Amino acid sequence: MSKAMELIVAGYVTARDERALSELLAHRRKMLDDLRGISSVDAAKAIQDVQDELAIIEAGMEQLKPPPGSVAGERAENN
Repeated sequence: MSKAMELIVAGYVTARDERALSELLAHRRKMLDDLRGISSVDAAKAIQDVQDELAIIEAGMEQLKPPPGSVAGERAENN
C-alpha cells in the first residue's frame, strides 16, 4: 500500500490540495488508534503499515508548507 499512498500523496501535493492531505492524515490517525485498540488478533503488521503511510502523508504536508522568508511563510508564522 505504501507505493499507492506515495502516488496519492504526490497527486495531492501536485494539486496543492492541503485539505485532502489533512483529511487523509486524520483518517489514518484514527485508523491507527482503532488498530491499537484491537486485542483479539495481532495487528502489529497493520499498525506498522499505517505508521508508514502516516510518515508519507506527513512528508507531503511538509512539501506544501511555504518556504521560510516567503510572503506566505511570513503570514503563516504571524497566525
